[in-house]
Amino acid sequence: MLGDIMTYVLIAIVILVVIIAKKALVIIPQSETKIIERLGKYHATLNPGINIIIPFIDRAKEIVVLNRGRYSYSNCIDLREQVYDFPSQNVITKDNIQMEINALLYFQIVDPFKAVYEISNLPNAIEKLTQTTLRNIIGEMELDETLTSRDTINTKLRAVLDDATDKWGVKVNRVELQDIIPPSTVLNAMEKQMQAERNKRAQILTSEGEKAAEILASEGEKTAMINRAEAAKQQAILHAEGEAQARIRKAEAEAIAIEKITEAVGKSTNPANYLLAQKYIQMMEELAKGDKTKTVYLPYEATNVMGSIGGIKELFKGE
Repeated sequence: MLGDIMTYVLIAIVILVVIIAKKALVIIPQSETKIIERLGKYHATLNPGINIIIPFIDRAKEIVVLNRGRYSYSNCIDLREQVYDFPSQNVITKDNIQMEINALLYFQIVDPFKAVYEISNLPNAIEKLTQTTLRNIIGEMELDETLTSRDTINTKLRAVLDDATDKWGVKVNRVELQDIIPPSTVLNAMEKQMQAERNKRAQILTSEGEKAAEILASEGEKTAMINRAEAAKQQAILHAEGEAQARIRKAEAEAIAIEKITEAVGKSTNPANYLLAQKYIQMMEELAKGDKTKTVYLPYEATNVMGSIGGIKELFKGE
């Protein structure tokens, strides 16, 4: 009987030791930590790896976390960068236009002690602070500036949040505005304005295209005219050069003829009279061919030419 009791006691002691050892050994994953309180007072911040605590005396402090859009309690503190997707909220611009905006907040807990003891509900505090700050920033901007200055809004919002959450042990890395949705009336007006701008651009592009086509056509016509003028110029030059060459050849031929005549008639007869007589004869032949020509008058000076013709006749007889 006593032996059975001792066996049960020994088994109970072993089980108790196992339970105590299990509670005394705390394994912390990488990028996580726990805040340990001893008898209700802060004792230590556990590091990743194996940590030893006193069971039933030391306990991990719980913190509020946002899990899948719902608040819950956890005794593990995630030190990695976290993303909060806040629901859309109504904001009013400087020119009294109401719109809906939702934002993404990327933050990281850098001081677990402050995140636990300086704020009771960290996710809710960050959300409310983000909403308030966003309303203040948008309230200082007009609608057009709000729609075109996302980067400016993100920068201002991140700077304000990072400064305000520093006492909570939180580092705000960046803020991204997802959607900026103006009222339907504003959207319709913006759509009409954009359509008008597109039509205006289309008209400008069309007119510029027509202008460019006219310029190209005029430049082409100008080039064609220049080419035609150059061709006519070259043709005139070539024609003039041809006539000049023909005259030179003709003059050279006449010079050779004069030289031949001089050799044939000798120095007694002037070769120029011979050529002049030849011209007279050709002229009289052309006059005689006319239908209305009845009488031909010869000038007095033509007698010398006729004399030359007689001399030429005698010359040909001698041959």
